[in-house]
Amino acid sequence: MTELIEHPVSPPPLPEAPPSPPEAQPKAKKDRRVLRAALRWTAAVVVFAALGTASAYGVTRLDRTDVPGLATASDGRWDYPRITRPPLPEGSPGPDDRSNRAGAHHADLRELVLPAPKGAKADTALRGEDGWLPTKTFLAEYVKGDREPFGQLLTDYGLRHIAARGWTTPDGTHTRIYLLQFSTAAVVDELLVGELISYDTLRYELRGSPEMSGEGDGFPMVSEVDGVERVIGDEAKPYGAEHVRQAYLGAADTVAVVVQSRKGTAKKVPFQQTVVLQSQLLG
Repeated sequence: MTELIEHPVSPPPLPEAPPSPPEAQPKAKKDRRVLRAALRWTAAVVVFAALGTASAYGVTRLDRTDVPGLATASDGRWDYPRITRPPLPEGSPGPDDRSNRAGAHHADLRELVLPAPKGAKADTALRGEDGWLPTKTFLAEYVKGDREPFGQLLTDYGLRHIAARGWTTPDGTHTRIYLLQFSTAAVVDELLVGELISYDTLRYELRGSPEMSGEGDGFPMVSEVDGVERVIGDEAKPYGAEHVRQAYLGAADTVAVVVQSRKGTAKKVPFQQTVVLQSQLLG
């Protein structure tokens, strides 16, 4: 007899579990991490933008020496006192006021000359009489052959008076600033562009600087002062006994002449600082 062998019957397969839905929670966590990172970066950008704007504002002022990065002992800046404009006579318009058609500075010109930095020795030869400098003293800055024609030019253009100040810093840099006031801003424009400058050359020659180039000034863009025209001259190499730097500034009815000289090399930073501060006083 054949023995029947019973094969065990396999249980029916269990139904496959439906696929799990996407894990919403981990994705939400990831999304939140991305959002938080984006917010952190956005905040950082806003903070840096704010700091950049604040820094730019501080740099464009340039009337203080405590701007971070610009007032350190190593950058060569001089320690000037706080610079403030003198008060105008009551009812007087400013040089850029629309009612001031002549563009006149009504403030005392002697109060518009930049003060000397701390530690500098005053140049008594530029004090003049009651603060007004004789024209011949100013013309002594130039070579003998240019003094007479330059003096005649100033007379022809109606020079009213000159205020000046000079000093020497401990490093031997000698600074002279002259403010020449005329009757109107139109006279100054014509004198500056038409007579004192010829293309990229300063027409009248300073003592000790036979060749002075006026091509480019190397000043930072933020140093520009509204209402002030600036022409910079730098002595060409090889230098003479001293290296000479010069600036002509045209501001309303006044031409400012800034001269710095020093044995070896006249440093660029204090020259730029002096020119910009004097421009702000006149602008």
